[in-house]
Amino acid sequence: MPLAPHHIVIDTHDLPALARFWAAVLRWRILSEREREVVIGPDENAPVGICFMPVTDRKTGKNRLHLDLTTTAEDREDEIARVLALGARRVDVGQRGDESWTVLADPEGNEFCVVRPKRTLIG
Repeated sequence: MPLAPHHIVIDTHDLPALARFWAAVLRWRILSEREREVVIGPDENAPVGICFMPVTDRKTGKNRLHLDLTTTAEDREDEIARVLALGARRVDVGQRGDESWTVLADPEGNEFCVVRPKRTLIG
């Protein structure tokens, strides 16, 4: 059997708070919560979840890896507003201003993008 993604792991200074933020952003659930890890996902049978692991140091510098999130074109601005209300903030990582994505950061400064929806291919 080939390798397959299991979890995306995010180091966090405030384990429960960041896990709950991302669960709210993605409208996922807390699947397991232990002293040293919290796992979120859409359900227990999902092929991939996000695992939060505690660290003592705070994030410094730009992420080397980030999530790109999308929604429908009609919902995009409302979803950005909802995520900002949950505690995200807009960040500048060198955008020119004509990008098809919006760069945000979670409460601990981890960058992620809300990108335009994929075009449906006809044919």
